[in-house]
Amino acid sequence: MSAEEANTIQDEAPVEVPQKKGKQGKYRRDKPWDTDDIDHWKVEEFKPEYNPAPFTEESSFATLFPKYRENYLKEVWGHVTRALDKVGVACVLDLVEGSMTVKTTRKTYDPYMILKARDLIKLLARSVPLPQALKILEDGIASDIVKIGNIVRNKERFVKRRQRLLGPNGSTLKAMELLTQCYVMVQGNTVSAMGPYKGLKEVRRIIIDCMNNVHPIYHIKELMIKRELAKDPKLAEENWERFLPHFKKKNTKPLKKKISKKDKKDYTPFPPAQTPSKIDMQLESGEYFMKPKEKEARAMERKKEEQKENSLKRQAERELAYVPPVEDAPKKKKKKSSSSDE
Repeated sequence: MSAEEANTIQDEAPVEVPQKKGKQGKYRRDKPWDTDDIDHWKVEEFKPEYNPAPFTEESSFATLFPKYRENYLKEVWGHVTRALDKVGVACVLDLVEGSMTVKTTRKTYDPYMILKARDLIKLLARSVPLPQALKILEDGIASDIVKIGNIVRNKERFVKRRQRLLGPNGSTLKAMELLTQCYVMVQGNTVSAMGPYKGLKEVRRIIIDCMNNVHPIYHIKELMIKRELAKDPKLAEENWERFLPHFKKKNTKPLKKKISKKDKKDYTPFPPAQTPSKIDMQLESGEYFMKPKEKEARAMERKKEEQKENSLKRQAERELAYVPPVEDAPKKKKKKSSSSDE
């Protein structure tokens, strides 16, 4: 092999990229196309050009709806059909069985759209109005239906805790929606929520804690502090635990009554003496052998004696008001002797 051929082989050999030291960077390579200005969490729109061929299998989902939603669903079903036709999903309303069904067609291009349509019919069944429910078809918006019926067994307690979610004139619910950027609908034994994934996580935590006897105002206060801290760029990489409030649970137990220890009596094998009955007491006083009229006369005498005693007590109380109070005798002022008089 000549020297020229050896030089050409060395030039054609691949240039080794310097690797990072340590186990973590053993197989890592530089990515010049991956810059800091790229948002990796951005959800890009799925266009029909990405999936020109139809699906090989049909997917379908069905859900039942309550009887009171039948009239509303009949009125708006035309709008639901038109909205789902735009994304290539078919829908069927069965009033006999009381169910709604969505299924893919040959025009469906987005594989995830059938799951969005499933969430749409679930929200419609849980009394969410149609204009709000149709927002679930947009990218970046998800839904969550929290079941709260089985958390609390007592019916009265369940109603009170569910009312806490709404608050006076719906103020608590409105504050929750503003802080989490979610739509929340409390209906029966479920709570429906729509919004971004981060907000849905907070909403679920607030709802479950509220049904477990933790007031929503504590979470709302925490979210307000977090929102203010997020505005400060200096605190972006710091731990916020020191700024957040820590509420301690206080269970006030009723005070136990102090039981006075009785002195132990000497043990006797004989039972205590029987308490005298009413008849025994009448026999002792001789009242048992009296006639009914004599008994009435005796009762009247007792009553009159009690009345006399009570009247004397009242009269003494009245007379106390007329007793003059003891007045202090006025002190005589001593005249100071002046030097001029002398």
